[in-house]
Amino acid sequence: MNQVTLEVRDFHEGVVFYTKLGLKLIVSARDEYARFELGSGASTLSLHVAQSPCPGNTVVYFEVDDVDQRHHLLCESGIKFDSPPTDQNWRWREARLSDPTGNKLCLYHAGPERRFPPWRIEQ
Repeated sequence: MNQVTLEVRDFHEGVVFYTKLGLKLIVSARDEYARFELGSGASTLSLHVAQSPCPGNTVVYFEVDDVDQRHHLLCESGIKFDSPPTDQNWRWREARLSDPTGNKLCLYHAGPERRFPPWRIEQ
């Protein structure tokens, strides 16, 4: 996958929020479109200003090496979480939050089980 685009109501608020999450801003156009490079450099996330953004039930997942440490650092920077780091029964550790517009996000760590869980279908 190349990129995901989220609608936001406030361009500057969105840019500040995703920059705090650690994404690298690589495009900023007319205060209505921003594009960020993720840590791997293989995928991007973009923001597009909408008059009536409509956050849905889609969740955007950001993989981090240490969920607890990132959660702590982001809380110190003023980011509010919907749930603290929690071990899930699918063997991932997750912390959930929403951006200022209400788009749902998840910081997680899965390690090799992200792609190769014990229940993976063999091809």
